[in-house]
Amino acid sequence: MLICLDRKKRCKKKTVIVCPPKGKKKKRRLAVHRCNCSPQQLLQGLAEAVAESGPQGVAGALGPQGLAGLVGAIGSLGPQGLAGALGPQGAAGLVGAIGALGPQGLAGLAGALGAAGLAGPAGATGPAGPAGPPGGVLGFADFFALMPGDNAATVAPGTDVSFPQNGPISGAAITRIGASSFNLAAIGTYQVLFQVSVTEAGQLILTLNNADLDYTVVGRATGASQIVGMALVQTSVINSILTVRNPAGESTALTITPVAGGTRPVSAHLVITRIA
Repeated sequence: MLICLDRKKRCKKKTVIVCPPKGKKKKRRLAVHRCNCSPQQLLQGLAEAVAESGPQGVAGALGPQGLAGLVGAIGSLGPQGLAGALGPQGAAGLVGAIGALGPQGLAGLAGALGAAGLAGPAGATGPAGPAGPPGGVLGFADFFALMPGDNAATVAPGTDVSFPQNGPISGAAITRIGASSFNLAAIGTYQVLFQVSVTEAGQLILTLNNADLDYTVVGRATGASQIVGMALVQTSVINSILTVRNPAGESTALTITPVAGGTRPVSAHLVITRIA
């Protein structure tokens, strides 16, 4: 029975027939009151009516699931989580293209000198070279004079000393062409040695092709002794002519001393040796 709390506004009774569950034959009549109560009063009365009702019935079957509601707004970003464990190393990537050649770097320090390697096998013998000039003495000749007899009483300035006699001679490269002039047939180097006994102070010089060889001058100041000279003479043409001369321009004619120091004739010599 739903009873209105406001007695002045008593609800009017109205009977409602409630069908029983299937399988039951009896119908139940439920009296319902209509009233003009406020919602709060109605709820309170309803609660009292429920309290007066019988025990709760069995729960009905679960109805179908309703439609999904709208997606809610995205919430604010939560705090950053802890870093996860390092994963396994991935497979190596493909080799990239070779880059452009960079500038040359500075030279490094020189390394230590390595040990000497083993000697290689001897190479084949090369062809023989051209034959060199013959060594040693290539020719010689000794020309001499005996005094008295082989020279004039005096040898004037600009005049050659005579060596009219032949001593030992090798070959035909050094020969005489007169009593006081001698032929050097081959171009080469000759060693010339001469000695003459003179009475006066004076000088002697070698000439080549009638030209004085100034570096060959020898002489003496006083006393009766020999004048001895030795020099190397180089020829540049074949058949050069060599002489021993009292230099032109001198004031004294030279006397080739006869039987100097004794009773026998004294020799004067001109020895010419080709050495190259």
